[in-house]
Amino acid sequence: MYAIVDCNSFYCSCERVFQPQLDERPVVVLSNNDGCIISRSDEAKDIGVGMAGPYFIAKPLIEKHGVEVFSSNYNLYGDMSRRVMDTLKTLAGSANVEVYSVDEAFVSLHFIRQAELRAFAAVVKEKIEKWTGVKVSVGVAPTKTLAKLANGIAKKNKHQTGCVAVLETDEKIIKALTMTPVGELWGVGGRSLKKLYDIGINTGWDLRQIPEEWARKNLGGVVGVRLIKELRGEEVIMMDEYKSKKMIATTRMFGNAVTDLSDIKEAIATYTARAAEKLRRQECAAGMINVFVVTNEKEKETGTHFSHGPTYSTHAILPSPTSITNELIKPAVALAERLYQQGKKYKKAGVMLSSIVPDDSIQGNLFEKGKTMGRFLMEQIDNINFSMRNDVVKFASSGTKRDWKMRKDFQSPRYTTRWEELYQVK
Repeated sequence: MYAIVDCNSFYCSCERVFQPQLDERPVVVLSNNDGCIISRSDEAKDIGVGMAGPYFIAKPLIEKHGVEVFSSNYNLYGDMSRRVMDTLKTLAGSANVEVYSVDEAFVSLHFIRQAELRAFAAVVKEKIEKWTGVKVSVGVAPTKTLAKLANGIAKKNKHQTGCVAVLETDEKIIKALTMTPVGELWGVGGRSLKKLYDIGINTGWDLRQIPEEWARKNLGGVVGVRLIKELRGEEVIMMDEYKSKKMIATTRMFGNAVTDLSDIKEAIATYTARAAEKLRRQECAAGMINVFVVTNEKEKETGTHFSHGPTYSTHAILPSPTSITNELIKPAVALAERLYQQGKKYKKAGVMLSSIVPDDSIQGNLFEKGKTMGRFLMEQIDNINFSMRNDVVKFASSGTKRDWKMRKDFQSPRYTTRWEELYQVK
């Protein structure tokens, strides 16, 4: 049996932990640059605030109902996510927990007897909420796909289920699949959905009945077959041990349209340094770097401050895989210079590292004596920045003023990661 533990309206929940007066009040969190709504409390959903819509469109409705608005506070959300996952690992054992995203984790429940599944799920929910303050839902079933289905049921009917749903019998699984539209199943994308509707597949139960060979031909080959088997209760998608990411990206919107090459280079250097930190955290190195910029060319046509313009990108293959920041910044800045066009306005830029390999698999080179010292230096910089925060030590190429930084007009304090912003009890 598997469980999936999913935080409810995670970003909103994190804000409420430190502002309990917002409980049962509508809350929304905005994306980078305060552009779109990316998290809504149930109360915000109930008054009609849409998901992923532009903030300026929803603003009249938000102001009418007194919705509390926050800019994205990723320092806070990342730390709260770590606390939730650490709590879960304490309760279920690290080997049984697979972190799926910032607010979700799968748990293998092979060590729990079937009669005790619901009680254990309830304990997990209670402990996480008590120890971290973050509200969660728990879904339990024989496979990961069915566990996601159970979690959806727990979330949809919070008062009825208590945010815990267990599908431990065939009868419960069949009932759940019959009531679930096929488009709500984990693993069913937009393209597949049209094919399924065309042949009369409307529910999860309908999908479970189709032949595996049809799924192989029409639902992505092996992926489609796995989906059908999982819906039938066959454990196919196993627990993954920690695997390095195949790609690491850092992208941000600019606070205002950027026109100067110097600002573009500073931003690219900053994003490269952040991506390099992530790379070292998973003890890997990258062999390729891609840089992209997004223009603001349609601004005059639409009258909005930022609108979608063309994206320009280019890449470079590195002489050898590396995780040393300066060895990544140099080609990244050169790529930015290649992309830059005078007179254009830019609204976004980003860096992606790929061709990622384990750090210990890189073949040594007798003529590069500085590699070992470079890695040691990076470790020291990472340690200082982690303990002191705010990028105390950074490369000069990333700038000091950073006028291009994204807008955060509704930023809450970083309660758990900054001494000067520590929560105060009066």
